[in-house]
Amino acid sequence: MRLRDEQKELLVRTKALELLVAEGFNGFSMHKLAKAANVSPATLYIYFQNKEDLIVQLGIEVGQKIHEVTFEGFDFEESFEDGLWKQWKNRAKYVLENPIAAAFIEQFRNSPYKKKLGDEYFQEFRNNMTKFLKSAIKKGELIPLPKEVFWTLAFAPLYQLIHFAQDGHNMAGEPFELTEDVMYLTFKQVIKSLQP
Repeated sequence: MRLRDEQKELLVRTKALELLVAEGFNGFSMHKLAKAANVSPATLYIYFQNKEDLIVQLGIEVGQKIHEVTFEGFDFEESFEDGLWKQWKNRAKYVLENPIAAAFIEQFRNSPYKKKLGDEYFQEFRNNMTKFLKSAIKKGELIPLPKEVFWTLAFAPLYQLIHFAQDGHNMAGEPFELTEDVMYLTFKQVIKSLQP
């Protein structure tokens, strides 16, 4: 039995993310990955059972990282506005610094592979968000809204700004760079729509 090589495994995971984003889940193959990582196809099966196992493992890994980053430095006792702003900054920083991982998780979220994880995988994230939102409602800092409405109002504007930043231009084709000032201006408008 061949032993795991941590550096090689990291290279394989990195190349897998790159290929999955570039080729899509249907265009991706273990053979293409072996070639891109400059390893034998047999090496891949030391780390993963098959293509599905690789994609699910990457989904877990990237999803957990996003969860960790979202709540980095987070205090459940702080105000709703401060807590949501911290989440905005954390999410924006992660997505802009990790565009391939962010693109992969979007693909993963909209694929049948997400169902392989089961609901329990997302439970900690849901619990944290529920705790945060219930506390804000109880303190009178957030109007009660259906979850879908809250999520759309609270985060869609942020991700649109991130898309503009990744494109390097706005909808009019003018150059765009996401600054904290622009992000905060948008955030303040979002807060107005969420607070009583």
